[in-house]
Amino acid sequence: MTRRPRTVAVVAPYYPPKIGGVEQYAARVARAVADAPDLRAVVITTRADGLRTTVTTENGVPVVRLGAWLRLSNTPLSPLWPLQLRRWLRKARVDVVNAHAPVPGLGDLAVAVAGRRPAVLTYHAGSMHKGEPGSGAADRLIGVYERAVLPRVFARARRLVAVSPVSLAAGRGHAVSISPGVDTERFTPGEPASRRPRTVVYVGRMDRSSAWKGVDVLVRAFAQLAPDLPEARLKLVGDGDALPDLLALAGQLGIGDRVTATGALSGDALAEAVRTAAVLSLPSLTEAESFGMTLVEGMACATPVVGSAVGGIPHVVDDGETGFLVPPGDPAALAAACAKLLTDGDLADRMGAAGRRTAEERYAWPALTDRYLELFRTL
Repeated sequence: MTRRPRTVAVVAPYYPPKIGGVEQYAARVARAVADAPDLRAVVITTRADGLRTTVTTENGVPVVRLGAWLRLSNTPLSPLWPLQLRRWLRKARVDVVNAHAPVPGLGDLAVAVAGRRPAVLTYHAGSMHKGEPGSGAADRLIGVYERAVLPRVFARARRLVAVSPVSLAAGRGHAVSISPGVDTERFTPGEPASRRPRTVVYVGRMDRSSAWKGVDVLVRAFAQLAPDLPEARLKLVGDGDALPDLLALAGQLGIGDRVTATGALSGDALAEAVRTAAVLSLPSLTEAESFGMTLVEGMACATPVVGSAVGGIPHVVDDGETGFLVPPGDPAALAAACAKLLTDGDLADRMGAAGRRTAEERYAWPALTDRYLELFRTL
């Protein structure tokens, strides 16, 4: 008798076409499972809007999108999810649950309702404390969650996956480390960085609830280097409700005509934006930045990178080798690092080439997803 493939449910609060590191990570795991002859994938995620559940097939993978009743900060929520998750785990005949949790919500619930099914919890975040003015109440709630609730979720999961050394799952006895990866066949080098237009690019969301991304610091840094580099440009790739504020800030600083916003890009368009930039920057401010996916995409394109020395970024960027690390929240230091790469072509090309080698050796997706498949098979 032929044994049916084991079904793995990849449960994530966000999923493509929404753009972000968690979404791409979950999609890669689902695709690898779907391609394995002895495994079957189903994705359970949330809708961008609307209350009704939708079911589609995307790239050969069934995707169940649950409605969200409300959004708290950037987190979708619904009181119906416990019942809906149980129903879909039964209906899809799920054998293993792989929940992804960058924030409280759907991933935690999936682990809680998995029943006898082994659950693998992939935890993407360091501490989610915002540490911003006016965020005291939110930080207190986050503190309660991380101290009292999250350890119970971790204990219930059969295995934990930490995406970086600063993930709150890292170092626990039943945890393994599997970092995000990059598609090294899509994100490929273009011209050497020294021959590219002097463009600094940021890729990521720009929501007011994600002010810890520090994009305003990058705008202020660009304003400092702009007088000495009149041909330099800043490109903001992504969207969010803070984007108008950032463009207004650029106008106030006198650089409005040198800052462009492309909106959200994906696929080849995103790779081209990264491949043609002279520098890619991730100016995050807090431990909430547990990895820095866009940095790896930049490195794969032989684009030198500049990141903040905070969270998981120092585990991605080899300071002085593949790019520079600067203190978080320091526009002057960020401006100086970007200016050095924009004016020293040999240095930029050397760092770009080192970044490409690192991306191929450490972060190419196939080796990383193979570790997931092995994990699912052994549970």
